[in-house]
Amino acid sequence: MKTTAKRRIGDTGEEVCCSFLENKGFKIITRNYLKKWGEIDVIAEKDDILHFVEVKTVSRENVRDISRETLDNYRPEENVHPRKLKRLSRAIQSYLLENRVEADKSWQLDIVAVFLDLKNKEAKVRFTENVII
Repeated sequence: MKTTAKRRIGDTGEEVCCSFLENKGFKIITRNYLKKWGEIDVIAEKDDILHFVEVKTVSRENVRDISRETLDNYRPEENVHPRKLKRLSRAIQSYLLENRVEADKSWQLDIVAVFLDLKNKEAKVRFTENVII
């Protein structure tokens, strides 16, 4: 099966996201939890809280030139629209039921935006925690 450029960028973004989370003390539980009604990119745990992480990756020519204003003006997180949130919610509920996660277990949805500069092998990450579904 041929991997598209878009898929390679997405996979690289997920790798960057996992490294970022691990450096912040998260334990990665699984990646690419897939159901026909939705996918969860990364499931991690920290401080006894399950984190369901949606990763949005964009490539840029040079992330060194990306200023705070540029990062704030383009928000890949905005691509997590209401329909996507509904699919994520269904996938999260499936994961919780399938893995018999206790009803009182704390969990949240987070979004990680990854800005990639593939040429220079650099990345910037923006982490948005506890998104309301």
